[in-house]
Amino acid sequence: MKTLYLDCSMGAAGDMLTAALFELLDEAQKTDFLEKINKLGIHGVSVTAEPSTKCGIVGTHMKVTVHGHEEGEPEHHHDHEHHHDHEHAHRHEHHHSGMHDIEHIVGNLPVSERVKKNVLAVYGLIADAESKAHGRPVTEIHFHEVGTADAVADVTAVCLIMEMLGYPKVIASPVHVGSGQVHCAHGILPVPAPATAHILKGVPMYGGEIRGELCTPTGAALLKHFASEFGAMPVMSVESIGYGMGMKDFPAANCVRAMLGETAGDEGQIIELNCNVDDMTGEKIGFAMEQLFAEGALEVFTVPVGMKKSRPGTMLCVMCSPEKRDDMVRCIFRHTTTLGVREKTMRRATLQRRIETIETPAGSVRVKYSEGYGVVRKKYEYEDLAAIAAEKGISIDDVIALIER
Repeated sequence: MKTLYLDCSMGAAGDMLTAALFELLDEAQKTDFLEKINKLGIHGVSVTAEPSTKCGIVGTHMKVTVHGHEEGEPEHHHDHEHHHDHEHAHRHEHHHSGMHDIEHIVGNLPVSERVKKNVLAVYGLIADAESKAHGRPVTEIHFHEVGTADAVADVTAVCLIMEMLGYPKVIASPVHVGSGQVHCAHGILPVPAPATAHILKGVPMYGGEIRGELCTPTGAALLKHFASEFGAMPVMSVESIGYGMGMKDFPAANCVRAMLGETAGDEGQIIELNCNVDDMTGEKIGFAMEQLFAEGALEVFTVPVGMKKSRPGTMLCVMCSPEKRDDMVRCIFRHTTTLGVREKTMRRATLQRRIETIETPAGSVRVKYSEGYGVVRKKYEYEDLAAIAAEKGISIDDVIALIER
């Protein structure tokens, strides 16, 4: 199973997670990512990847500037300036944003619906935590810490790279939150900040001798949303390693380390959930399928069936990993009219998959490769073929012929 392990022994922040995941991409994907993130249309935001060294280890610092200014520069010094979140209030104190504002910004981003859904889910975790910390309804929460342009870029960047990586299973280490106090819009707060502590409920975390905020609300929410497990690194065959560097120096290397590879264990185990419905329109079933995919289903499909009283109906079938089982059941009940869900545990054999971008006479095209069991296959990304065909006014077959000529 394709697995991403995140080493959070120096905490986590949006920019550090972005940089660590960025290093896992190939050169073509890195170029593609930077182009996409800088064309999001977030006013004044610019993102660049810069080499950075901490304790002799070379990695990447993801520099996010708004109108040419980067958080953490000397005039905005704080206890732990390698994180953006708790410094937003100083530079954007008159531009607080609520969930409605965030939803409007995210709704206009030129990214897939799944990326948008993930971004909003991360902000939902933060809003709920802020609500509990301040004793106010979510509708009244303004993101003093995380509602500004650079934070939206950080969250979207992580969600976008996760899509580019094909949504691997994510396991994270216990989270080092730091110690001491942190300055924010509400004054001086203990570490972890109240919102961060709420988000990390149920997640193994610890403090230490390092003074300062190592894990921000944004970093905590991204970990909570994407990680299905927290614990020690599993047995895995590592294919690529990325280091996302913070701005401040400590005795320990100030970075998030990401390792992408293959794990065995329960590889091949899969849950099949299905239910029958006979009182839903095709549009509603289609919407339910979209929501299940957005929640992380591996496959969703329908089968026409005959039901009681000779009524035609639809069987909705969902394939998911074991850890996604409860999410899928909740989603099925939420978006369908069924009164019951059947379940089977199965095993499946899969080919290893990877995506590469190649340069062709027709332009850049992503190629999906599948290998294993003595089989090697490749397939061109349909969206790339369709875009070229539309641009040149030719058929998709003609585009393929042009690529392979």
